[in-house]
Amino acid sequence: MTYRTSLAAGLIAGAALIAGAVTAEAKCTRLAFSVNDYGKDGPTKDAKDLLDKYVAKWATEQGITNYTMGKKDVTCELFLNFIVFDEHTCKAEANVCWPDTPPAKSGGAASAPAAKPAPAAAPSAPGRAKAAAVN
Repeated sequence: MTYRTSLAAGLIAGAALIAGAVTAEAKCTRLAFSVNDYGKDGPTKDAKDLLDKYVAKWATEQGITNYTMGKKDVTCELFLNFIVFDEHTCKAEANVCWPDTPPAKSGGAASAPAAKPAPAAAPSAPGRAKAAAVN
């Protein structure tokens, strides 16, 4: 009888643990930032750097204070190919995840408004940049 009771208790505890893990899962989305500029190394680096800034701004706008960003994948396509120079469009993408619980609201006292993030640095001329959510 003791064996069956402890086995049943173990199964119930295991099911509760699994249910707790399911409710503690994170929400995720895939975000991207594209840059079009001369060469290939410059737009690759700019796309990665500007993706970081875009994700930080996006998270602030969504009220997300704690997030993680996965590995950045960068793809580049040749846009113009001239003999003396070329122009590439590079897109950096990464998964962004955050806890599936809404941020805790402080009770009573009003909190100070969050500081606005600094504007993202514009890509070097004649480059063009574009941010997007990729789902």
